[in-house]
Formats: sequence, C-alpha cells, structure tokens
Amino acid sequence: MRNSSEVTEFILTGLSHQRGVQLFLFALFLTFYLIVLPSNVLIIVTIRGDPHLNSPMYFLLANLAFLDIWYSSITAPKMLIDFFAERKLISFWGCIAQLFFLHFVGAAEMFLLTVMAYDRYAAICRPLHYANMMSHRLCITLVLFSWLGGFVHSTIQVVLIVRLPFCGPNELDNYFCDITQVLRITCANTFAEEMVMIFSSGLISVVCFVALLVSYAFLLSVLKKNSGESASKALSTCYSHITIVIFMFGPAIYIYARPFDEYAPDKIVSVFHTIIFPLLNPIIYTLRNKEITTAMKRVVRRYLLCKKN
Repeated sequence: MRNSSEVTEFILTGLSHQRGVQLFLFALFLTFYLIVLPSNVLIIVTIRGDPHLNSPMYFLLANLAFLDIWYSSITAPKMLIDFFAERKLISFWGCIAQLFFLHFVGAAEMFLLTVMAYDRYAAICRPLHYANMMSHRLCITLVLFSWLGGFVHSTIQVVLIVRLPFCGPNELDNYFCDITQVLRITCANTFAEEMVMIFSSGLISVVCFVALLVSYAFLLSVLKKNSGESASKALSTCYSHITIVIFMFGPAIYIYARPFDEYAPDKIVSVFHTIIFPLLNPIIYTLRNKEITTAMKRVVRRYLLCKKN
C-alpha cells in the first residue's frame, strides 16, 4: 500500500501553454488520429474479407494494423482532451497503466516486425519450403510470442517503477507518462533501475534494429540478382518493411538507449513515436502494395453498393 504522503497524481506539462498553438495542435493531431483509426480498420477488414490476401504476410500485416490502433489510442485521446484542460492531471495508477500499455504494445510491435522479417526471408530464400516454414499455426504462435514478449518487457518496467518512492515534485515534462520522465522525479537513487531499463528497452531496440537492417540488406542483395515481376514485388515489400523499421526503431533508440536526461528534442521525438508513426504504417503499406490497394477499392465498392441497395 502506498503511503498517504506520497504522490497520488502527476501534472503533465503538455506540448505548449499558448492557446493558439494548442488549438492548432489539437486540430492537427485529431486529424491524424481520425486517419489512423479508419485506415487501420480498413486494412484489417480488407485482409480478413479478401480471399486473395490469405498469405502469412497479410496475416501479420493485419496484426500490425491492430497494434497500431491500440498504440495510437494509448496516448492520443488523453492528449486531445488535455488541450482543453486547465490542469493536465493523471492519477498515479493511471500513469502506471499508460506506461504499461505503451511498452506492452510498443515491444509487441517490435517483435512482430522481427517476425515479418523472418516471413520475408522464408518467402524469398526458401520459396519451396515457405508453406511449411510459415504455416498458419506457426504464424499464430509467433504473433502470440510477440505479445508475450511485449507483456514480459512491460511488466519489468512497471515492477521497477511502482516500488520507487514518489514524494514530490509531481510534474512530468511531457503529454503522457513514460519511464524516462517518471524516473527523473523519484525520491531515490535510481541508477540501478535506469541501467536495467536502458538494457531492457534501449539495448533490445538497438540489437533488433541492427539485426533487421542486416537481414533486409541480405534479402535486397538476393532480390537484386533476380528479375521479373515477383522479384519487383518482393523488393517493394522489403522497402516498405525497412521504412517502417527505421521509423519505429529510430525514435525508440533515441529515447531509451541513453541515460534518461532531458534534451530539447525529446518531446518532438515522442510526438513522432506515439502519434505520427502509427499514421505512417497504413500510408506506406497501402501506397507501396498494389494488392492491398486493389483489395481496398473492392471493399469500398462493395460497401457503397450495399449502402445504395
């Protein structure tokens, strides 16, 4: 049980104190959020409803879209509400919950991107064994392990945070709760906890990022030796995956793979990581994948025809 003298809520400073800037950011981020939700839902509905999109790659892409919906919904709704709040408050356990789900979903998405890289390796380098290497049962297992890995990772962060004393100050210099801000305002020496968090968040991000880049560099070298439509489609898919990997891991490495000191670009990187990144996934995958684009058009046409009838 927490001591009554300890902090029971946190004050979020937000992104700006100027009213005009707040209104502009509200309109901008609301637009982003209203694009992220329906576009990712459309990706899931399209993949689930189109029999042509039954390969493991599209099953994994639908799961990535689901994680994007969840990931963007952890911080965006409260941030949008707080633009109109005089005092931006979040309870201690609300902060812990936000922190937990942010790392749970974020880590699960990183592990899922690793699974997607393995899927591309199997499809490109072992095409004759692809059906066995990426069976539907194995795909489900790998997705579940991605979620389990995210859960374990996030639980470690929360366990380290909740046992620390918080006796003031209670102001977090951001628009959401994360380990980097929360750890700065504890009333204890947190060097050991910070090292564990840098290892569990930062080092894992760096290792996965380097491994993924090396894997895709190898796949690109294999594909460039071949010609034809199938090789061209595989190249396009790999470029899409590489773009997402860079946008996902770049900000994560900047935030978590260094000492948790405060730097000027922190808020900008956080905005990109939590608000803009989930918007990029559907845009990149739909623009670079003709099969998805064509299937989406079919879904929209069927919907419009049903509405008319």
